[in-house]
Amino acid sequence: MTTVTVLHPGAMGSAVAAQAAAAGHEVLWVPEGRSEITRARALQAGGVAVNSLTEALERSAVVLAVCPPQAAEDVAESVAAQGFAGVYVDANAINPQRMHRIAEEIAPGAVVLDGAIFGPPPGAQRVARLYLAGDESAIALVETLFKDTALHTRQAASGGIGSASALKMAFASYQKAARTLAGVAHALADAHGVGDELTAEAQVMASNILSDPGYLPSVAARAWRWVPEMEDIADTLRSVGLPTDMAEAAISVMSRWEDDKDQYDLPVVDALAHLRGQGD
Repeated sequence: MTTVTVLHPGAMGSAVAAQAAAAGHEVLWVPEGRSEITRARALQAGGVAVNSLTEALERSAVVLAVCPPQAAEDVAESVAAQGFAGVYVDANAINPQRMHRIAEEIAPGAVVLDGAIFGPPPGAQRVARLYLAGDESAIALVETLFKDTALHTRQAASGGIGSASALKMAFASYQKAARTLAGVAHALADAHGVGDELTAEAQVMASNILSDPGYLPSVAARAWRWVPEMEDIADTLRSVGLPTDMAEAAISVMSRWEDDKDQYDLPVVDALAHLRGQGD
């Protein structure tokens, strides 16, 4: 049995804690300053309340930080101030730069792992994935916490601190923006009374946009033709009081593919490099 502290058991954190508890590990949490909702979640997850962060850290071999992104560095600072010497897993949705700052804050006392959670809160029929990057022996320890549970651990390919966070940022940049963009599209269709028709068309679209990067050269090759369309889209959005920012941002991004006009045989690696402002 390994003792682990979860900071803090919100919707995702409590679900993660429940998986470790179900696997036979002792899961601690600190109720001080937490809401009644958090207390109920921690109790349901099988967490053991302790009197202070100091006590939790003294008893724990692993700390799992699963909190709102804006609190990630404050949580890390509070743990660093206690001189924690175990394995600290930051599993928050933060960028690689912040992850490096957190690693520097907690080191050299603790071993820091960069973590990223994908999927819904694990449990019942729901499965999530925890990507880990950093020290391999520390990763092996964390893997034992979730053996045969609904939280599947995976190692980020590059292995370095920041790589799991970068993976999360890359995925979320699409996921969050796409859902927001869908809201704008439906609001525009609704303003013109064609919401049902938009939904019907969307239902016959291919859904592998993010999973198949092989199509990106064709996007780069056609970007020069899409820019005027996006300009008209921005005008249409503006006419019904909807924000044009995302359409204008798309125009700015497409301009980076300007020199790729009609180059349908462009290698994917070049299409991606051009987005980063790098030449052939």
